[in-house]
Amino acid sequence: MSINANLQPQVKDYAVIRNNKRYAGVHLIIDLYGASRLDDIDHIENTLRHCVDEAGATLLHIHLHPFKPNGISGVAVIAESHITVHTWPEDNYVAFDVFMCGNTDPNVCIDIMKNAFSAERVEVQEILRGEQK
Repeated sequence: MSINANLQPQVKDYAVIRNNKRYAGVHLIIDLYGASRLDDIDHIENTLRHCVDEAGATLLHIHLHPFKPNGISGVAVIAESHITVHTWPEDNYVAFDVFMCGNTDPNVCIDIMKNAFSAERVEVQEILRGEQK
């Protein structure tokens, strides 16, 4: 049996291109202030699922952990990286990290999160990770 040396397996490119530069991915640091429903684990899970779907990412699994007396931490692991969450209900504050590569749109998560938690104020930092020279 012979193998055709010209047949190479196709490797999917997950790089992100910005300003003619290649990056491993886009990392958004999203802080919501004056937010609500920060102890509602089902609402948080549904919001993470909504973000993943709208961003065009592939959900692998979600793990959320409730703290006593309050607060939730967790992660949505996606094929294109992850979304993490940590809530401080006593301060009406929630911190999200949205890190995605490939053909996804992490920016759609900003409005989804703002609306889902009725945030009064949103601050976003964008970091382009892993510049490829």
